[in-house]
Amino acid sequence: MPGAKATLAAAAIGAVLIAGGLAVYGTRPTGGNSEAVAAPCLGAVETITRIAPHARGEVAAMETAKVPRPAPDLVFKGPDGTDQTLAQLQGRLVLVNLWATWCAPCKAEMPALDRLAGTLGGQDFTVAAINVDTRNLDRPPQWLKDNGIANLAYFADPGGRVLPAMQKATGSLGLPTTMLVSAKGCILGVMKGPADWSSEDAKRLIRAALHRD
Repeated sequence: MPGAKATLAAAAIGAVLIAGGLAVYGTRPTGGNSEAVAAPCLGAVETITRIAPHARGEVAAMETAKVPRPAPDLVFKGPDGTDQTLAQLQGRLVLVNLWATWCAPCKAEMPALDRLAGTLGGQDFTVAAINVDTRNLDRPPQWLKDNGIANLAYFADPGGRVLPAMQKATGSLGLPTTMLVSAKGCILGVMKGPADWSSEDAKRLIRAALHRD
């Protein structure tokens, strides 16, 4: 169980960002500023500088990376049930979101993620929402269908590999967790908790990462 401090922080952020649900998550240190930037992530420094001023309003809880580093090469199931990796999505800005049917704030933000994907998704940007349920595996796709989620491909991790990898990479100990990854596969920022991803604040953040006006 998270400590009292983490629980209060989670409740405060959840109340501000999505009414009606508390974020099921915690945090832990992710390292200092002494790390050297990996060569593939040198270009991400400029992007982080560009997006940092846009981490405000509905996405104020986005923690931009102090030192960009390669994202973990997550392995999950694609829409056709075969293994897919995060590396296969390189070439596009990717918003990686972990969600579960037992996580109320996760489900609350899914329509907003769906709208964001419908508005800005394309050759340059995609939302990869990965379901981490490990039981009752027919429930997540049915929930998406019942709730009109039409713009998100169904990615899943029934084997339970993605959540611990994300926890290690981001320092987020629960759900929902969202990671913004550059086209070259580098972590630009992490959201530990829910957000209104279809808000103008969120769209400005993504457009800034894409270097669009």
